[in-house]
Amino acid sequence: MTDHRSSPDTASRPSLKPNAIGFFDALVIGLASTSPAYTIAAIIGGLVLYTGVHAPGIMLASFIPMLLIASAFYYLNTVDQDSGTTFSWVTRAMGPWFGWIGGWAITMTGVLIVGSLAEVGVRYSLLTFGLEDLAYDPVLIRILTVLLILLMTAICVWGTEISARLQNVLIIFQVVSLLAFAVVALVQVASNTSAFDSLTPSWEWLNPFGGGWAGVTPALLLGVFAYWGWESAVNLTEETSNSSQSPGKAAIWSTLVLLVTYLSVTIAVVALAGDAFLAENAGEEEAVFQVLASETMGPWSWVVMLSVATSAIASTQTTIIPASRTGLSMARRGALPKMFGRIHPRFRTPDVSTWWVAGIAIAYYLGVGLLSETALWDTLTALGLLIAFYYALTGIACAIYFRKRLTKSVKSFVLIGVGPVLGALMLTWLLVAAIIDYGNPENSYSGVAWFGLGPPLVLGIGIFATGVVLMVIWYFRDRRFWDEEPSTAEQAIVRVDMTDPNR
Repeated sequence: MTDHRSSPDTASRPSLKPNAIGFFDALVIGLASTSPAYTIAAIIGGLVLYTGVHAPGIMLASFIPMLLIASAFYYLNTVDQDSGTTFSWVTRAMGPWFGWIGGWAITMTGVLIVGSLAEVGVRYSLLTFGLEDLAYDPVLIRILTVLLILLMTAICVWGTEISARLQNVLIIFQVVSLLAFAVVALVQVASNTSAFDSLTPSWEWLNPFGGGWAGVTPALLLGVFAYWGWESAVNLTEETSNSSQSPGKAAIWSTLVLLVTYLSVTIAVVALAGDAFLAENAGEEEAVFQVLASETMGPWSWVVMLSVATSAIASTQTTIIPASRTGLSMARRGALPKMFGRIHPRFRTPDVSTWWVAGIAIAYYLGVGLLSETALWDTLTALGLLIAFYYALTGIACAIYFRKRLTKSVKSFVLIGVGPVLGALMLTWLLVAAIIDYGNPENSYSGVAWFGLGPPLVLGIGIFATGVVLMVIWYFRDRRFWDEEPSTAEQAIVRVDMTDPNR
């Protein structure tokens, strides 16, 4: 298999720093990228609005395709440790057109969410210190959000080790804080000391379809968004020790840790506050968690608020990583302009692509914020469409990549073939169902119409169409990427067997 990273024209250039982080660091970054505390604050109201007390069931159902696709990431990484992940793998398995658009989807999901993450980090930081008036000052919030994005981007450029050390502190604090909140909430529910109309948890809550099918599709999109980000661990594969194994294992373990965290916290929040309160305040995630923390934790409420703040701040940084590494990988292959492939000679990070991600993210955040009060919420839903697309694409690519190895053992057939394809089919079904649902604007959160369609669908189509246009333009400008000789599945199989002879 030809390794484009060591080709004659790139051998003398700076490369990403190998062995900069280890398995635990990769696991932490995978967790931090999902922003557990922020995610719960952002989507819990919407989940309950769509499915009532069955929100925990949605979190459980959303986990299944995530685990199956994580298996695809693990096995594909064993044969190709490329920071572009889906872009590189899909290109090798399915050709440059699918690879390019898969890379575009990864890059844009990171770009579009950074502003929302940073804004929540700023707002919750102010709320933590009781500065409520400042927390709801729109001009101040936008200024501080932009400054936070610039700071987190600078940390990403300064070095992967610095990023990892920061994330180790932030992720432990937020996960422990969330679980502590869940325990206190459940104790209050059990002892009937809650200040809300609490509910007794039931096993029926784990049935995602218990409330009917009406709200399942948008709820599952939010669930997919909740887990999204664990693959950031694999985007750092070129900078991780034991790069053929550790990043993929970190991704799988990330999904498992997230399942435990999300289920416990979602059950606790629904039981504590009740479905009516959460549904009524679905669009006021800051207010919801502020009230819940204050009433539940008393003088320790700042712990939960700070947990959400650190969660969003941490994810602001780690979300930049996959977008910038994908841009780097695409540029190295000639799929993007050469400048995006620049690596800082001292810090050995993709500085140009990283700053570009920040610049586009800031522009989108400021523009969409002026467009509509609910546009950022609609962006979260639209991201679910893009996430489902490139995760499904990766699952299919895995089966194609290893197609001649699938019949060699039951393990290979299940973990490399059936599992990833099943996960891809689940996500494809969700993608199609969501497109149909959001064709009717009444099914969107805002209920308004953009061009006769729901805003999430318009945003999703617009982002995808923009990618197709740019792809075609680049094809006619520079065809080197499309003329690249694809790697064969046979070569991939040989390489994975050489990587681990016991497999």
